[in-house]
Amino acid sequence: MDVNELQKKAEQGDAAAQNNLGECYYFGEGVAQDYTQAATWFEKAAQQGHASAQYNMGCCYYYGESVAQDYAKAAAWYEKAAQQGHATAQFNLGNGYYFGEGVEQDYAKAVAWYEKAAQQGHAMAQFNLGNGYYNGEGVAQDYAKAAAWYEKAAQQGFANAQYNLGNRYYYGEGVEQDYAKAVAWYEKAAQQGDAKAQFSLGNGYYFGEGVEQDYAKAVAWFDKAAQQGLAEAQLGLGICYEKGRGVLLDQEQAATWYERSAIQGLAEAQYHLGVCYANGKGVPKDIDKAVEWYQKAAMQGHEDAKSALKRLGR
Repeated sequence: MDVNELQKKAEQGDAAAQNNLGECYYFGEGVAQDYTQAATWFEKAAQQGHASAQYNMGCCYYYGESVAQDYAKAAAWYEKAAQQGHATAQFNLGNGYYFGEGVEQDYAKAVAWYEKAAQQGHAMAQFNLGNGYYNGEGVAQDYAKAAAWYEKAAQQGFANAQYNLGNRYYYGEGVEQDYAKAVAWYEKAAQQGDAKAQFSLGNGYYFGEGVEQDYAKAVAWFDKAAQQGLAEAQLGLGICYEKGRGVLLDQEQAATWYERSAIQGLAEAQYHLGVCYANGKGVPKDIDKAVEWYQKAAMQGHEDAKSALKRLGR
């Protein structure tokens, strides 16, 4: 509908037109973007009980767009829309209770609102509901229900749910352990750029769990995750370069990736980097630096690092 026609209907008190006109101003569709005008029209429609407008008002207060940021008012508007069955408002209200934003933190209420949205097919609510059952937050811990909700979200293409569902199959939590299914779900999430899934898929190829062992494919997936800064993947890539698995043996590259991981605090990488300095593998031999990295790993309880320090009399 033409913005001028929307304006006329909105001025005549048509709630749907008021909300739609607000969205035009909010997104700058057909008019210059203007959050103040958007909020003005959202509120007029919201006061008439229009659920989408109530949700939109909640967003305005949550993000502080054209109104002073106010989580309590955001939650109040979300609840009005949620009570009318608006799925995203139900999800957002659930988040409010989960994080204690605008309302007193209450996991049980968070789960209750997530479930209302999840039952309507809201993927992120299904994922969060799965988390609630997995962690026992707001509900009794139940891995089977967690897996079931993760799968509903995963089937909609939600990468985090696909990764979590892969983990359930990998560890046999709530479902029968099945490495092949784990890898299949990891790959779906990995293809969407999920770094943890890329690393887990790389592990599948590295160890031959759920797929035929293939070091080259392991390296390819480790590299994708490592480039995103995932410390575990950087360690895995370093090991591949050190051992020449899936790539040409390259001690310098190994040390480089160990260091990137070690700097992030991963004890195993700190130990490996210490070994590199102790033996001059990929870096100049430097016992003091070796000791420094061993100590960092040892402080986290790494037994091999502790043993290395003893051998060096440290």
